[in-house]
Amino acid sequence: MLMTTTPSFEGKTIVAYKGIVTGETIVGANIFRDIMATVRDIVGGRSGAYENALRDARQMALDELADAARAVGANAIVGIDLDYEVVGQGGSMLMVSASGTAVEIK
Repeated sequence: MLMTTTPSFEGKTIVAYKGIVTGETIVGANIFRDIMATVRDIVGGRSGAYENALRDARQMALDELADAARAVGANAIVGIDLDYEVVGQGGSMLMVSASGTAVEIK
């Protein structure tokens, strides 16, 4: 599945628009990750645990987006937009949503 944030693919022709597709995922932060992030805040540095959780959540949302595009007969997605939100009590969960336009390209 070809995917891009741009409205088209250079050198490719969009022959059909299949509609808007979305993919969402919500992941929770666990207590160990929270403790390690707090330590990082105190001593400085990057929080690898949170970065990995964010990377995994983004990939899950994009995988779901691609599955939704395949379901409508598309072979590509253009105009992808990624949104990140903190949800849940006390901001304990991260939601990543991806949306775009499913298309058929040649």
